[in-house]
Amino acid sequence: MLFFVLAGVGGYLLGSIPFGLVLTRAAGLGDIRDIGSGNIGATNVLRTGRKDLALATLLLDAGKAGLALLIFKALTAWLGGAAVNENTAYQAGLIAGAAAFIGHCYPVWLKFKGGKGVATFFGVLFAGPWPVGIIAGVTWLAVATMFRMSSLAALCAAAIAPLMALVAGFSWEEIVFTLVLAALIFWRHRANIARLRAGTEPRIGDKKKSESELETPAVVAPAAPEPMAAAEPKPEA
Repeated sequence: MLFFVLAGVGGYLLGSIPFGLVLTRAAGLGDIRDIGSGNIGATNVLRTGRKDLALATLLLDAGKAGLALLIFKALTAWLGGAAVNENTAYQAGLIAGAAAFIGHCYPVWLKFKGGKGVATFFGVLFAGPWPVGIIAGVTWLAVATMFRMSSLAALCAAAIAPLMALVAGFSWEEIVFTLVLAALIFWRHRANIARLRAGTEPRIGDKKKSESELETPAVVAPAAPEPMAAAEPKPEA
């Protein structure tokens, strides 16, 4: 139990590092939360025009959860020695990975206002039940290509992950693990779900609109009345 607690705390602290905010501030771009959607993830970092920072944010956000899983899996096996079997060490790794995902979405350093967790979701899947990660990744690519909606692609990938784990006969720990991650992905995307239902969700490549623009219909000014034509003079008798 002590190993599980350490994995949870350590994974959360590692996952709560807001790399998008740290990188943009270090680059002199100000607070990323004041730009675009206000999110700290790679998609919003891309709106600064710095593709290199967006790529770095994507890799670091994905990597921190994957590293949390691998580090605490190895650490539990090393510290526990003969008293800890491989399955227990893997369970500790899953707890650390899930905690890192939660830390990214609800970082203590930012008053629990973090990212939506898509990159972190894929990172921890590839470090843990990687076949599920591959299927989820292919799903994301297929949906994003067909519909050009990043949020829809993320939701479909999240939905397929626990189903894949269940159908493919993964352990109950991995099924619960993927189910928790998928539920949080859906919860973090609830505003996107509302816009998808309303048909106002922006597509990949479209200019980002503000929430008010997406929810409030444009007011069209009434057209000015056309001037009345002058009456033609009557012909003389």
